[in-house]
Amino acid sequence: MRLLTPHTGREWGSGVTDRDGEGGRKRAARALRAPRGPEAEVKRPTVADAKEQRRAPVQRGSAAPSRAGADDRLMLLANARLAIEGVNLEIDGGRFPAKVVAGRPVAVEADIFCDGHDSIDAAVLHRRRGADDWAEVPMEFLANDRWRARVTFPENDAHELTFLAWRDLFTTWRKEVAKKLAAGQNIGLELEEGRQLLQAVEEGDPEDRALIDRTLAEDDEAEEQGHRFARLNAPEVAAAVRRSGPRTNLTCYKILPVFADREAAAFSAWYEMMPRSQSGDPERHGTFDDVIRKLAYVRDLGFDVLYFTPIHPIGRVNRKGRNNSLTPEPNDPGSPYAIGADEGGHDAIHPELGDFESFARLVEAARAHDLEIALDFAIQCAPDHPWIREHPEWFDWRPDGTIKFAENPPKKYEDIVNVHFYRGAIPDLWHALRDVVLFWVGKGVKIFRVDNPHTKPFPFWEWMIEEVRAEHPDVIFLAEAFTRPKVMKRLAKVGYSQSYSYFTWRNTKAELIEYLTELTTGECRHYMRPNFFANTPDINPVYLQHSGRPGFRVRLALAATLGGNYGIYNGYEICEATPVPGKEEYFNSEKYQLRAWDFDQPGHIQDDIRLMNHIRRTHPAMRDFTRLRFYDAHNDAVLAYGKSTEDRSDFLLFHVNLDPHHAQTFQFEVPLWEFGLPDDASVEVEDLLNGNRFTWHGKWQGLELDPQTRPYAIWRLYAPGMPR
Repeated sequence: MRLLTPHTGREWGSGVTDRDGEGGRKRAARALRAPRGPEAEVKRPTVADAKEQRRAPVQRGSAAPSRAGADDRLMLLANARLAIEGVNLEIDGGRFPAKVVAGRPVAVEADIFCDGHDSIDAAVLHRRRGADDWAEVPMEFLANDRWRARVTFPENDAHELTFLAWRDLFTTWRKEVAKKLAAGQNIGLELEEGRQLLQAVEEGDPEDRALIDRTLAEDDEAEEQGHRFARLNAPEVAAAVRRSGPRTNLTCYKILPVFADREAAAFSAWYEMMPRSQSGDPERHGTFDDVIRKLAYVRDLGFDVLYFTPIHPIGRVNRKGRNNSLTPEPNDPGSPYAIGADEGGHDAIHPELGDFESFARLVEAARAHDLEIALDFAIQCAPDHPWIREHPEWFDWRPDGTIKFAENPPKKYEDIVNVHFYRGAIPDLWHALRDVVLFWVGKGVKIFRVDNPHTKPFPFWEWMIEEVRAEHPDVIFLAEAFTRPKVMKRLAKVGYSQSYSYFTWRNTKAELIEYLTELTTGECRHYMRPNFFANTPDINPVYLQHSGRPGFRVRLALAATLGGNYGIYNGYEICEATPVPGKEEYFNSEKYQLRAWDFDQPGHIQDDIRLMNHIRRTHPAMRDFTRLRFYDAHNDAVLAYGKSTEDRSDFLLFHVNLDPHHAQTFQFEVPLWEFGLPDDASVEVEDLLNGNRFTWHGKWQGLELDPQTRPYAIWRLYAPGMPR
């Protein structure tokens, strides 16, 4: 038979399997069969048929021809007797895929209910997109018609998800007969009904069928009714019927898209650098070989992604000088974001950095250090980019014949021109940009930070990312967009794996709690993954400009422990914060000049960085961003929060003094209730900063955090009975 989803009329796949051991076993088509036994099968018209007859006139007399169309509509509606709604992984009605992590169990939930008082049951089906068979995972009832299943999407790829729900006549029978038996009523007829329900189990697992046959054979009408009911109602019999029994009024939900990323999309630590400043000499342009010599340092700090600003040839026309000057010196290197010159464009390497052979050495050396290289994908061109000569139709031109440079009034970017995505540019420009990404993927790059994606069309990103992932589902895209919330969320929906965030400007306790609560509990948690950069080449946060070394430690702790993804731009470890007066910009920014960095100078915070990344790597509680919870600390300058695994076997509690200038004393709440403990219970505690262990007695404890010595505290809690 062809089984169509009531919502879409789309035909289901050929079978159902349980490849992941999630509560069933391999079985073909069983979960999608029509009702049998107590209720007869009904014809399932397609949605197209129903729409055709939706307005069919109703005439008197059963033989009226127009009644046929109306009855088709009737049967279509009658067939979807159960309601399935409120699906947590349904993004904009299924328009966009929800995001999960391959191999990591995720809670899939929906509201599922039916008329009347009969018991119901439900299951989640999922498969890799394009596969024939579905894996089925039984759902469990929570409360208030909410159902949940724990589903694991095994492969890093595009997947599909849907729901089945049905009336569970056998469970209804079990509950009703148990009540009658307890009331002392005669249940002889009800026992015969139970036998009929078991006899209706015609398909499914042979072991289930054999168990049911034995149960029926052992049933003796002469036996005491309570004993007979106990045999027919045995837990193993009920489990067999759930797996293999009829599914009455089977209702199917529409198919929803899901994309399962690899782990690095949801959990990563980024270190940003400009390769040209890695020589150690402010007069010598750095090379890829210089970067190779820095890899051990970056890995020792605990990072796993090394991100470069653009590495392409830099334009000479309208080149910027130091501190964004319009009058550069002859040796000024220009901004790496002014991409393109005689040496090439987005698929070329700046000659002073090296060549493709040295870049390949760098990528291989990074892998040997357990580092991934991330490249900056900036869709903009210097005025002497080869594309301007070769494809003038891709750009905007003024009436006087000059090319229009980039502006964000009152700011002007004379060294940059933007492409135009429509008119004569489509589809050739779209193909060219996709091919740039695929070119670098071919060079071993699987992570791209995209510059200002919010200034480019959403349809382009949706198309381009899908094109790339069709061949390389392991490619990760980070959206560098600091713009309106809905725009940032749309970029995440159309495919971006990670997103920059407002974390940089959330400094107070109230601001952090409000923003992080939205990110971790709102609908956006199913498609938007923030990356908490503490600073960037373009953003020298005001908080850091005035807080000194304590402020850098505070913001590092927040970024690394609140977020699943976080990053710093080099110079953070030495508390670099000299601003352009009155601006969130760095004075003597290496965007416009070469720099030589001494990362071992007095006052550095390398030990803090190592500690944060060590805790992130060694504690499973840190991996799921959405398991963040805020707790009480009776001081507006202290943020208290926790992260834990679902079974609480790894439970971390954090306290951060947000005031970089003053010590703060406070009382804080120990979340004993998370372990099911009373307020007067005791827990063993490990201080993850020094390894000390002790016991907290009772719900309330006190602490002082001095920003000059210890601006944050990180505790691991061990409830009684938990392994140490």
